[in-house]
Amino acid sequence: MRPDTTLPALLLALGLAVAPCAALAQAQVVQTPYQNPKALFDIYLDHPDKMGSALYWLRSFVNPLQEAPYSFFNEDLRVVVVLHGTELVTLARRNEARYSEVVQRLRFYADQGVKFRVCGLALRDFGYTPADLQPFVEVAPSAMTELVHWQNQGYALITPVVTEKKVSTEAIR
Repeated sequence: MRPDTTLPALLLALGLAVAPCAALAQAQVVQTPYQNPKALFDIYLDHPDKMGSALYWLRSFVNPLQEAPYSFFNEDLRVVVVLHGTELVTLARRNEARYSEVVQRLRFYADQGVKFRVCGLALRDFGYTPADLQPFVEVAPSAMTELVHWQNQGYALITPVVTEKKVSTEAIR
């Protein structure tokens, strides 16, 4: 071989030798040993119609922990959801027909032990009283004090971000 072609030929041979191995490689699935999960969801949305999307964050936390290999029971999960934005209207009993799918999902998680706390200040701003809300909701004095309280108890803060999807998954896959 001529000296000026040795390096490219070596790199080509090396690439061909490694290529079949790279084609077989894949991501590794891990089973993190989760223990005593405590989560605090801070939900503050700019439109009540985004509440359904925000609940996917809750689902993404709760559902995997209830399935194998973790199989946590409801009493093993400690989850608090603090609501203090426009999503409050989805909790008003008079709006249940309009937000029925969201209310069903909230009720489902409440039945599994998830606590839903509403900011008392925001409640007044919206002109509601505790009697106006779904029975699974608890009213706290303030969202801010509630968030600090639960974080001081060791709860991890999760703040769902709900954006407007501009492209389909199929289009970018």
